[in-house]
Amino acid sequence: MLGRLEKALKAGPAAPMDEERTQAQSRPTIVTYGKTRITVTDGPDRGLWLETANQPVRVGTAPDNDLVLTDPTVSRRHCAIVPTGDGFRVSDEGSTNGVLVGRVRIFEAVLSGATELRIGDSTVSVLPLADRVEREQATTDHFGDLLGISPRMRELFADLSRIAASDVTVLIEGETGTGKELVAESLHRESGRTEKPFVVFDCGAVTPTLVESELFGHERGAFTGAVAARVGVFEQADGGTIFLDELGELPKDLQPKLLRVLEKREVRRIGSQRPIPVDVRVVSATNRKLAVEVARGNFRQDLYFRLAGAHVQVPPLRDRREDLPLLVEHFLRRATPARSRSEISAQVWEMFMTHRWPGNVRELRNAVDRWAVTPERALGALEPTTEDGQPQAAIELSPLREARRDASDDFERRYLRALLARTSGNITRAAAIAEVSRQMIQKLMRKQGLS
Repeated sequence: MLGRLEKALKAGPAAPMDEERTQAQSRPTIVTYGKTRITVTDGPDRGLWLETANQPVRVGTAPDNDLVLTDPTVSRRHCAIVPTGDGFRVSDEGSTNGVLVGRVRIFEAVLSGATELRIGDSTVSVLPLADRVEREQATTDHFGDLLGISPRMRELFADLSRIAASDVTVLIEGETGTGKELVAESLHRESGRTEKPFVVFDCGAVTPTLVESELFGHERGAFTGAVAARVGVFEQADGGTIFLDELGELPKDLQPKLLRVLEKREVRRIGSQRPIPVDVRVVSATNRKLAVEVARGNFRQDLYFRLAGAHVQVPPLRDRREDLPLLVEHFLRRATPARSRSEISAQVWEMFMTHRWPGNVRELRNAVDRWAVTPERALGALEPTTEDGQPQAAIELSPLREARRDASDDFERRYLRALLARTSGNITRAAAIAEVSRQMIQKLMRKQGLS
């Protein structure tokens, strides 16, 4: 993987952008995948499940996992389940209590057929299904302002092209910094509503007591402090698109009211009984696993289904590393057109390739902007961060064993990044410096998401 990325970085972006972008091939690519169902069959989260076709599933208690468990004996990042052509690969992500098949602890194994995995005090069933899924991959490297040449992004572009042509509600899920608002903007711009308003409302940025007024508006005198009538964001977006960001933060008492607006396509301002018709397309986004929140009773199931007419999953940057050269080039042109990609040192390129990017595309953009202004500080800008992309905070007083494990993981990740940067991704040289086997380096790279 590092070798391919190194060649791509030296060669520059695979397709020029803007006016220089070449014409793509006319026929889309069709790829067929098998589906896999993953179900929690025992433990505190019994009944939770999800299905995947070609996407890896990360399991653990950290909120950015795909299958988020509450079992205290499960590690923050416990294991990864990756569908393959004839089964699936399971890898232990450095857990404390391990992954067991029967009584055998596995660190990495390719399995087939129905299998039960014991992780902590929970049991997870992995069942390959007979269903086959055909996915179309777009032949272009962009959709709106979104860029990418990786299979995951080309599939996303094909999905977005179809969704934009309809008027269905859209639920966008993805980690912080993956570009969910950019997806929403691009959908609006490529839709038939492009000449009408695009209105953004952040459900987590408004005091809970004021959310209803912000969404639906109020009449003068409706409550203390309402000295004038207010038009809510649904009315502001009439004819266009409303983007509800951080949907998972919407107070539970407002969820039935939002459902009623979606079903009746009308709002009632606070203090008024007069219905006001609204014609809006609703696109919402969250960095939570909303299906998990539904299963836990934190989000209404009927509202979830109403908002998720189309479901879009934006991949994290670590799962689309093929896009790094294209994105770096794009951000560099935007930050300082006078500077050339060729000025970026090999060491910085290697750091870009091996960094985990917990802050995703937003973190990459900031790193490129920093390099454009102060190249000598580029490497320092990629010093260890927390998993949500924030600077490393003071020590959290968690249980000693967990704190020790987290510190060990952090050191391991930093050491590997520095080692691979020094050896330009050469695993043999890295193993020699570290005085371990090539297999150990490869195992650690997989564990830290660097492979």
